Amino acid sequence: MFEVFSTGYYLGRLYVEPSDDGTAALQRRQHERVNEQVYAGEGLARTDYPLVMKVGTRHYRVEGDADVPADTLVVPRETLEDAGVDNPPALAEVLLARPDHARRLFEVGAV
Repeated sequence: MFEVFSTGYYLGRLYVEPSDDGTAALQRRQHERVNEQVYAGEGLARTDYPLVMKVGTRHYRVEGDADVPADTLVVPRETLEDAGVDNPPALAEVLLARPDHARRLFEVGAV
């Protein structure tokens, strides 16, 4: 789903859709799988830990949600413009922060 992109991110492509509840989410099973592959290898055992993803100029704290379709990232509707999504659902490049970068983003309050 994601491949190495840079020292700070992995790159993937997901459909991006609006969410009306103000949160960003990925299908729960995919969220757990990505969390295990990317973050658990760094000593993190919990697979419910939020992922940090970037779409356009916007970083999101991504939770798992059973109601989200596979290969889809839902983001708060009011952030679609910052994410560069004009006509959702849209297939978009999504950056997944690597563990160290995600930690820094949490520390500075970017997500």
